[in-house]
Amino acid sequence: MQRDLRLDNVGRRYGLRGPWVLRGIHLTVPPGTLIRIEGQNGTGKSTLLRLLARIDAPTEGRVIGRPRTAYVPERFPTALPFTALGYLTHLGTVHGLSRPTAVRAAGECLDRFGAAAYARTPMAQLSKGSSQKVAVAQALLADPELLVLDEAWTGLDTAARTELERAVAERTAAGTAVVFVDHDPRRLAGAADATYTVHDGGLDRLTAQGSSPPIGPCATVVVRGPSSADLPAEATRVATRADRTAPGTHRLTVPASHSDVLLRALLTDRPAWHVVSVRQDAPTPDESESRR
Repeated sequence: MQRDLRLDNVGRRYGLRGPWVLRGIHLTVPPGTLIRIEGQNGTGKSTLLRLLARIDAPTEGRVIGRPRTAYVPERFPTALPFTALGYLTHLGTVHGLSRPTAVRAAGECLDRFGAAAYARTPMAQLSKGSSQKVAVAQALLADPELLVLDEAWTGLDTAARTELERAVAERTAAGTAVVFVDHDPRRLAGAADATYTVHDGGLDRLTAQGSSPPIGPCATVVVRGPSSADLPAEATRVATRADRTAPGTHRLTVPASHSDVLLRALLTDRPAWHVVSVRQDAPTPDESESRR
């Protein structure tokens, strides 16, 4: 994503005389940022995400910028005349991949989210959890510049939820902007660059004190480098806390799903940082896994 995506005084209502769902919305989504959208049910969160993904058009105002966008809706359509692998392969060719490359990429996406066993199962026969894995896979297959996730973790088992968090961290580190809604306040807690709440048709940015605290599973990384060196920008961006414990030594706390991104930033910096220790906290109780 080369430039910001912007909503400029955007409003949306359904029907000529319908009530305004959203109005006077101003939002800027820079490349590489992670933005969380919060709000009560029925306040217009999904409408906002559909506007960002250009699934819906604004009734008034403008959406400025056209990044390559992938979207995971709250309800993914399953009555499609494809197997899971066939559907992803078809999308891969639509995105410009050769068929052999599309087949390979589709298989890798399914395997990443634990759905390889259902590759040749018709979409209409998949469980909700397996369908959701396909929904997530199709979004990542597009190599998007903007990734829009509407309750994308709902229905996924624990391993797939963790993998999606890791994929989000990888995408933002690569420059993709990610905007997401999730009912679980622990989801990517402490990792968002900005948190907004939707209410009364408007959009307000929460202060740091009002956003979700980092209460999910975290990793603590201790690193050592030259005493005069600054930590890499990407490391400080993903860390929820950074303490200098001695000259050249830092203790960083990061959401567990972002630990790979943090370590990559540290080890690829020049000169590279020496990782003294990595400690992962015990995970907090999560949602019960969906049955297949």
